[in-house]
Amino acid sequence: MNLLIDANIILEIYLDQEKAGESRQFLNSFREHKFFMTDFSIHSIGVILFFRNRKDGFKYFLHDVLSQMDVEIAVLSLEDMNKVLEVSENYGLDFDDSCQYVAAKKHGLTLISFDSDFDRTDLKRKTPSQVLK
Repeated sequence: MNLLIDANIILEIYLDQEKAGESRQFLNSFREHKFFMTDFSIHSIGVILFFRNRKDGFKYFLHDVLSQMDVEIAVLSLEDMNKVLEVSENYGLDFDDSCQYVAAKKHGLTLISFDSDFDRTDLKRKTPSQVLK
């Protein structure tokens, strides 16, 4: 399965949050699936980890997740930004979620996220535990 990983999956681990275990277990399934992330998610993870003085966490993320798991970047073009605006208006999503939605649709990916805002769209989403079942 081709999966688009939302930033919140990664941040659960690096910020040691409630669903870190579920996220780790999911990432360990990388041999069974092809993982994708948007460049926006990568930058967002960097911004949050730098802000929290966790540059070491970003270094490990770059190596352990992006490189070792051979994550592909799902890029949005300038033309896709109009779709981001449209999706935001149609579903009431913020910029980040609209980017994830458009990237998943454009590249034919299943969106993996803890964010329930996607449940009000036609795309829906899956949680890591749903993928592992």
